[in-house]
Amino acid sequence: MKRIAESTVRRLSIYLSFLEEIGARGVLTTSSDDLARLGGTTSAQVRKDLSFFGSFGKRGLGYSVPELSAHLREILGLGRKWNVCIVGAGKIGGALARYAGFAERGFNITGMYDSDPHKLGKMYSGVAVQDIVHLERDIKSGKYQIAILTVPPENAQNIVDILVGAGIKAILSFAPLQLTTPPDVTLRTVNMAMELEGLTFALTKRSSDQQY
Repeated sequence: MKRIAESTVRRLSIYLSFLEEIGARGVLTTSSDDLARLGGTTSAQVRKDLSFFGSFGKRGLGYSVPELSAHLREILGLGRKWNVCIVGAGKIGGALARYAGFAERGFNITGMYDSDPHKLGKMYSGVAVQDIVHLERDIKSGKYQIAILTVPPENAQNIVDILVGAGIKAILSFAPLQLTTPPDVTLRTVNMAMELEGLTFALTKRSSDQQY
């Protein structure tokens, strides 16, 4: 299979969320037009996104909501459970650990780590914060497949190196800087300042357009 663009994967997630929402309301079929409106794209793009993974739907009938939902869950790797550790038990890490939506999607927060002795032993949704000195050992034992990084920027690269060296291949980072990983490690960065800048751009553009 050819390399799939990150933007395509993001749209697949959006499509799945929409399908699960309408499926819960008892809707059995939908169209590429419906999926396109939600994803902010075109029906042609929807069909192209799905074509990377096979043939779905029937001309004139659209897509079966239950069937396409099942296919997308499989494509996105949601057909199994994933054990996740959070490194950094601050406000962001604590909020993520309490978020029930992760478990609903198959992501189980089963470990938290920090270097602050005052945070060790603190409980988040049944998970106790452990000393970060145990992180490498626990990863090597196969406890986790995914790591979420919520540490200060100055510590982020060092922690990433530890994660990668111990065998982690998938990292979600909330540190607002560019981190370096080997080609076989997938790193996603959540830059909240950048997301807010996207919002202010949209607001500024809307205000400018209204002046003309």
